[in-house]
Amino acid sequence: MNLQQTKTEQRIIDVGPAGYFVPSAMEMGVTHPDSGKGLLYGVPASEDTVIEEAARQLYTRKNPTIFPGPLYLWAWDKEWMTKGQSLLRLAAEIPGVMIIPMPDYRPKYPKVDPQEAINPNHPNLTIWGNKIEVALFIGIHCHYANLALRMVRMGTNCLTIAFCHDIHEDAMLSVQDLDVPKFSHIISIFRKVRKELGIKLPADGKTISLTGTQIHANQGEKSLSPLACLAEAGEGLA
Repeated sequence: MNLQQTKTEQRIIDVGPAGYFVPSAMEMGVTHPDSGKGLLYGVPASEDTVIEEAARQLYTRKNPTIFPGPLYLWAWDKEWMTKGQSLLRLAAEIPGVMIIPMPDYRPKYPKVDPQEAINPNHPNLTIWGNKIEVALFIGIHCHYANLALRMVRMGTNCLTIAFCHDIHEDAMLSVQDLDVPKFSHIISIFRKVRKELGIKLPADGKTISLTGTQIHANQGEKSLSPLACLAEAGEGLA
């Protein structure tokens, strides 16, 4: 069965809004695939197929956004710091991408600034506020990610992607066993898909689009180069 058939005939987990009290992916029969495979709209598929679809969606849907969680945000471990650097290299391949962090998990309603952060207890506010139609969740503890992913599917039209050490069945697209070598493989696939779609990177390398709150915090800058941020931090660009 080709990808087009899978997309039109076998989607179990699809873009919402799906309404209140929708069943979890597990209740709908979605199970975790073996290592080496991912989930394509709830259906097991090869990792490369899932990554290619994730790239197409991030390149073609409106306001692509990366939501990094605490595992990527805080310099608590050298391995995770290296993963965070890899995440910035991935962001350098997605023109116009926003990065909105999930720094912690404490409920903040109703005082959420949707241009500053996303919170798993009310992720819809950030997605609605920024009109996000595709998002990559990464570096978020699994139970909080699953909570946020299900709520996003309930109330928004945002397509969700989860790259993690484990599968997130409530995401539309998910791959597992994420480490630095796999990050490099993911980036190579994104580059291939970007070239196939004829999408060019900005000459100045400023692929990150800042929200209003982020613009204010960056002295009026409207975009940033993730590779320049790495260089400024003294990290290599390989």
